[in-house]
Amino acid sequence: MDKIIGFIGCGNMAQAIMGSIIKAKLVPTENIIASDVIPSLREMVSEKHNIRTTMDNKEVVRAADYVILAIKPNVYELVLNEIKDYIKENGIILSIGAGISSSFLKKNLNEGTKYVKVMPNTPALVGEGMSAVAMTDMFSKEEFNEILSILNTFGRTEVIPEYQMDGFTAISGSSPAYVFMMIEAMADGAVLEGIPRVQAYTIAAQAVLGSAKMVLETGLHPAALKDNVCSPAGTTIDAVASLEENGFRSAIIEAIRVCADKSREMSK
Repeated sequence: MDKIIGFIGCGNMAQAIMGSIIKAKLVPTENIIASDVIPSLREMVSEKHNIRTTMDNKEVVRAADYVILAIKPNVYELVLNEIKDYIKENGIILSIGAGISSSFLKKNLNEGTKYVKVMPNTPALVGEGMSAVAMTDMFSKEEFNEILSILNTFGRTEVIPEYQMDGFTAISGSSPAYVFMMIEAMADGAVLEGIPRVQAYTIAAQAVLGSAKMVLETGLHPAALKDNVCSPAGTTIDAVASLEENGFRSAIIEAIRVCADKSREMSK
C-alpha cells in the first residue's frame, strides 16, 4: 500500500497497531508518522519503530492519508477541533475511541471529511486482536479495503452496522477481562489439585487458546466441539453439569448485557 499512515497518540494500542503494520510490511517505516504530547514517549516510539514523530497533531494530518486517533475519549473533541481544518485532502480518520459515535465525529469534523468508527480490543497488543468497523458508504472499495488491510495486520476484522457496536464492545472489547478471570479461576482450581501456580497459568491459558483456535479453524458449532469432549459418564460431563448448576452460561450472558447497556450509556 503506497499510503502514509498517521497516529495521534503513541500509547500501547497505537504502538501495537504500528508495530503490526511494520511487521506485516504494509507500508515502509518512512510512511508512518505519529504525534504525542509526551516527549519521552515520542522518543521511545521513534527509536523502537524507526518512524517519524512530532508533538504537532496538525503535522500528522497534513501528511497522512489514514489517521488513527489513538487518544482518550475525553480529549476527542479538543483534538478534532484542533486538526479538522488541516486534514489532508481525501484524508481518512479512523476513530478507535470507546463510546465515540459516527455522529460525534461528523459534528466535530468539517463537512466532506471521511471518517470511520473502529473498535479493536487489547489482544491487538500480541497480534491477535478482534476489531469491528462500522459499515459506511462513505468510501470507495479501494479505500475500504485499505482500511481493512490496516486492521487485519493485528488480528481479525468484522464489518458490522454501527448499532451493533455496543454488543461488540461487550463480546470482544471487554471480554478479555472475562477470559482472564476464567483463566485465573482455572489456575486456582489447578493449584487446589496440587499443580504449581506458574504451570497452572500456562496450562489454563494454552487450553483457552487452543479451544478458541478450534472454533475458528474447524468451523464447527461450539456446542458440537463441547459434545466431542464429553464422553458418557466421563469427567468432562460432570464438570459441565456443575457449571450449568452454578449458572456459568447465564452469568456470561448477563455480563454481556450489562456491558452493552453501559456502553450505550457512555456513547456520545
